[in-house]
Amino acid sequence: MRVGVVFPQTESGTDIGAIREYLQAIEQLGYAHVVAYDHVLGADRSSRPEWKGPYDARSSFHEPFVLFGFVAAVTGLEVAPAVIVLPQRQTALVAKQAAEVDILARGRSRLGVGLGWNTVEFEALGMSFTNKNRRIEEQIALMRRLWTEPVVDFSGRWHHVDRAGINPLPVQRPIPVWMGGSAEDALRRIARIADGWFAQHIPNDNGRATFERFRGYLRDAGRDADAFPIEGRLSIARIHGGPDEWVKMARAFRDELRCTHLEINTMGAGHASLGEHVKALERFATDAKDLFG
Repeated sequence: MRVGVVFPQTESGTDIGAIREYLQAIEQLGYAHVVAYDHVLGADRSSRPEWKGPYDARSSFHEPFVLFGFVAAVTGLEVAPAVIVLPQRQTALVAKQAAEVDILARGRSRLGVGLGWNTVEFEALGMSFTNKNRRIEEQIALMRRLWTEPVVDFSGRWHHVDRAGINPLPVQRPIPVWMGGSAEDALRRIARIADGWFAQHIPNDNGRATFERFRGYLRDAGRDADAFPIEGRLSIARIHGGPDEWVKMARAFRDELRCTHLEINTMGAGHASLGEHVKALERFATDAKDLFG
């Protein structure tokens, strides 16, 4: 199982030296990749008493594509946004940005995409929230063509490219597109068109049942359910107990859910600095060394 980390966006700060030390430390500990969440704008909660979202205007988010250019310059880690809110962004621009990251990372990248939930962001970025479920499939189809063809002639319902292309093309042609999502329609879509799944279910009864349904959707789509890559997320702030429980659950992601990848999320666990995040990841890497590789 390939084990990576979730970059602690909301707790990372803006000290570039500290961020570089964090990234290089996790690589030295044996972690294979780093993922980052995506939010362009945060809503002002004080003027929205009904706001239920987990993030707001006070939540800090580095822009993932720019951040990953920096990651690629200072480490050999694989990079993967988990996930870019694709329907709120311009498709051709995302294809260009992802291709550049893939070049800088020398082919060590995946593009994680999802639908998003923050209507405030969609409005500010000039994109429709209501048709995002249908539009994302056309976006992915267009990006794959832009990554593999020097010149693209494309006419879809929402996109038109008149004999144009991105240059340079990425190292990977196409870049693997992973998707996030947990609703049944999303699971079916992922099973049909994605190259991997960023799952958020834990290894309990509900998680096992969801994974079984998802693998059924893969078989329905004519895909190899046993070989399809899946990344689980272990959030230590949500686990009752200490590091022993972290390791127990991590092994369950491998043994019960049969995940091919695992990401360790240290946000929300009370760490006051990036150095403290590294210490938690060091403890996990030591105690769960059988999972690495």
